[in-house]
Amino acid sequence: MTWSIRHAAAPTALLLVASGALGACSAEEDPTERVAAAAARLATTLESGTWGSTDLAVPLTNLVDLPRVVDVVAVGEPQTTGEDGPRTADVTLGWAWDLDADGESDWTYETRARLHEDDEGAWTPEYDERVLAEGLGGGATLSLARTVPERGDILDGAGTPIVTDRPVRRVGIDKTRFPEGASDDDVRAGAVALAEVVGLEDTAGYAERVLAAGPRAFVEIITVREGSQDVDLAALEGVPGAVAVPDELPLAPTSAWARPLLGRAGEATAEIVEESEGAVQAGDVVGLSGLQRTFDAQLRGTSGLAVVRTAAGGAESEVFAREPVDGADVQLSLDTAVQTSAEEALAGTEAPAGLVAIRPSTGEVLAVANSAGTEGQNLAALATLAPGSSFKVVTALALLRAGVGPDDVVSCTPDVTVAGYGITNYPDYPATHLGDVAMTDAIAQSCNTALINARDGVSAQDLADAAAALGLGQQLETGWGAFTGSVPTETTETELAAAFIGQGEVLASPLAMATVAASVRAGAAVTPRLVLGPEEVADGAAATPPAVPLTAEEAEVLSRYMRAVVEEGTGILLADVPGEPVHAKTGSAEVGAGDSYRVDSWMIATQGDLAVAALVQGGGHGSIAAGGIVESFLRQVAAR
Repeated sequence: MTWSIRHAAAPTALLLVASGALGACSAEEDPTERVAAAAARLATTLESGTWGSTDLAVPLTNLVDLPRVVDVVAVGEPQTTGEDGPRTADVTLGWAWDLDADGESDWTYETRARLHEDDEGAWTPEYDERVLAEGLGGGATLSLARTVPERGDILDGAGTPIVTDRPVRRVGIDKTRFPEGASDDDVRAGAVALAEVVGLEDTAGYAERVLAAGPRAFVEIITVREGSQDVDLAALEGVPGAVAVPDELPLAPTSAWARPLLGRAGEATAEIVEESEGAVQAGDVVGLSGLQRTFDAQLRGTSGLAVVRTAAGGAESEVFAREPVDGADVQLSLDTAVQTSAEEALAGTEAPAGLVAIRPSTGEVLAVANSAGTEGQNLAALATLAPGSSFKVVTALALLRAGVGPDDVVSCTPDVTVAGYGITNYPDYPATHLGDVAMTDAIAQSCNTALINARDGVSAQDLADAAAALGLGQQLETGWGAFTGSVPTETTETELAAAFIGQGEVLASPLAMATVAASVRAGAAVTPRLVLGPEEVADGAAATPPAVPLTAEEAEVLSRYMRAVVEEGTGILLADVPGEPVHAKTGSAEVGAGDSYRVDSWMIATQGDLAVAALVQGGGHGSIAAGGIVESFLRQVAAR
C-alpha cells in the first residue's frame, strides 16, 4: 500500500535539498516563500523515507516503510544568528502514521525542523533525529509492536463454544536441535525421516524447505490435535531435529465435526495477508475455510498497536498505544447433540452424503453434516442435484391445488409416454399397487406414472409456486453458503413430466429438502436460519413470502401423505422409531449417463419439532441408503 504525497516538488529538487546543493535565488525573492518551498521538499523526503545519505531505518527501525503523511504546518520567519551570521528558519511538521496500513491515520504528532541559508541563498535542513519524533537522538530508536487480540469462538444455539482454542502440537524440524557442525545431509536426513513419520508423500520437498530456512528456523510440517492418533508423536524421539511444540488453535470438538461447514483456522497464507491490506500479518491465526473464513473479520478482532521508544541504555517507554479489540463470538443455531447424532449417523457411509436438520417452529438449522466421502465439500448445504421422488411432496401440493385430493383415484400404470419420452416406475415397484389407486397410496408407494398421468391442468408455474410455498428456491439473506433449490417456471411437456418426479431441471440440496419437510410440519414456508449473532453477521430478514402461500389445510393433507409413506409405503423402516410419529418421503434420482450414471438416494422426514433430509450419492433405488441414515439419526436424537 502506498501513502499519499501532498507535495509537488520534482524528484531532482528532493536530491538537491537533501544534499544541501540548491542554486542561489534572486535577492528580490521573498525568503519566506523559499523557506516554505524547502520545508515542503523536506516533508516529501521524510514521507519517502530518505534524507540524503542518512539511513532513517536506524532510528525508525520497523516503522521506516510504513505509510505516513508529513505536512508543513507552519513556517517561521527567517532569523539572523549574530550580527553577520547565516539566517535560519524554524518550520513545524505534522506527522500522520498509518501503523496498520489500513488507509486511516493512527498516530499523529508535530515536530520542528531548522533550515539554514547558505552563502548562495539556498535553504537546507539541519539533520536532527528529533525531526522524526520527539525523544529521538543520542542513539534512541522507535519500534512498532503488535498485540494479537483474543479470537472469538463459534457458539452453538445454547451459547456453548463449539469452535474454541484447543491444545495442539506443531510438528516440525527445529534446526537449532542439530549438533554444531551438522551437514546439509544430516539436516536433509532428519527432515525426510520426519516426513515419513507423519506420512507426507513429498519428503524431498519438505527437506528442501528445511534446508532453505535460516539456521535457527522451525519449519512446521503438520499440526496435530492433542490426543490425536494421526501421528505417532513418540516416534519423533528418534528423528534428529524433530519437535512437537505445544500450542492452541480454534478447533471443533472433533476433527470431523461439522468440518465442511465450520472450516478451519491456521496461520494466514501470503494471499490472505496481501488481501487484508495490513489487518493481517504473517503468523496470524485466521480462518482459512468455511464459516471461520466467512466471518474471520468478526472472529479475529483488531490487533493492538504500540510505538515504543528505546533509549541508548535500553530503557523503554511507550509513546503511542492502541488497545487490541478482541474478536466477537459468532453464534450458530446448531444443536450440539443433534449435530453429533448426524455425524454418527453418517460415520459408516463411504459415499458422498449429507444431512441437514431444521427446527420447523423457528427455522433454526440444528445440524449440517457431511460424510468423509464428500472430501471436505459441504454437500449438505450446497449440493445442486435432482431430489427425485422426495420432491413428490411438492408435486402433491400442486395436484392438490388442481383438485386432486388424497382420496381421489389416479392411474398408476407400469409406464407412461409423454411426447415420445417413456417414463417407468422404480425397479421392483410392487405390482399390487398398480392400476387405479388413491392419491395417498400413489404417494406412499412413490408411483411415478400416477402423478404424471394426473398432470393435466398443472403448469410449470403451478409446480414452481407449490415449491415456493414449501420454502424451496427462496432467496436467503445470509453470509453462509446455502442452496435452497430451483424449479423451472417454463418447460416443455417432457421436462414438466420429469419435474413432477423431481428430475430434469429440478435441483435441490439436503438443506432445501429439509426446508420442504419443515414447511409441511410448520404449516407455512420456513426460512432456514443458521447464524444468530452478533447482529452484524446474523442471518437477515425472512425471505420474500411465496406468491401462493401454504395453507394449514394443505399442510395437513401433505402431512397425511408423508405419514402414509411410513405406515404402509416406502418409508416403513421408520415406523418403529421411538418418540412421536414420523412422517417421511423417500426418493431416488437418476443422474448422468453411461459410465457416469448413478442413482442418488434421498429421504426427508419430520418427527415432532424436527425436520431432516439426507442424500447419499450413488445410494441406489429404495430407502435403504438415505433411509437408513435418517433412521439412525432419529434414533440417536431420541436416545440423547
